[in-house]
Amino acid sequence: MGNWKGIAGLTFTPEEFDGYCHSLRWDAWRPSFIVLHNTAVPSLAQRPSGFTRTHIANLEAFYRDKQGWSAGPHLFIDDRQIWVFTRLTVSGIHSPSWNKLAFGVEMLGDYEREAFDQGRGLKVRAHTVCAIATLCAVTGIDPASLKLHREDILTTHACPGSKVDKGAVIKEIQDVIVSRHGGDHGQPDPQARVAGARQISPRARIRRRGKSR
Repeated sequence: MGNWKGIAGLTFTPEEFDGYCHSLRWDAWRPSFIVLHNTAVPSLAQRPSGFTRTHIANLEAFYRDKQGWSAGPHLFIDDRQIWVFTRLTVSGIHSPSWNKLAFGVEMLGDYEREAFDQGRGLKVRAHTVCAIATLCAVTGIDPASLKLHREDILTTHACPGSKVDKGAVIKEIQDVIVSRHGGDHGQPDPQARVAGARQISPRARIRRRGKSR
């Protein structure tokens, strides 16, 4: 595939991520749905402090240099933060049938063996639900269109693990959209985009400047 697109390398809390996404425009590429993944390896146990900047740099090198891909998933989410990996306004590489059509969201953890309803797995789940709710709200994607990686007929991965109940996750996403966005998940008008951009805290702006590549 080649022609590496570069990564954003930005990290946010769910609230900061919501403000960041409202500042973006999807003019060149507009996804139709979201595909949910898990890392499996590394597991939560293998990343006791979540993803670090070194881990993200290693992932970039893996996708670019070893896989020869042009991009990777859009988000990597752990129990501490939401990492924007591939820029959200361009297509990524994460699921063979759907790369040009969908956001790719990777959750840290092995959800065949690790809990998804308690402890660190529950925190990953909560961050993921919030992130997907935001993506749906700003792009007009229907949460019910969410797909699991294992649903791609061209993949052999049992991803994101048998402990991930798609119906339950969709319901949680819908609940967040209603509580946070009043149920309106259509594309905001330009004034709403500006308002969303202003919601980014000074801390988030510092993090964005310091972590852009």
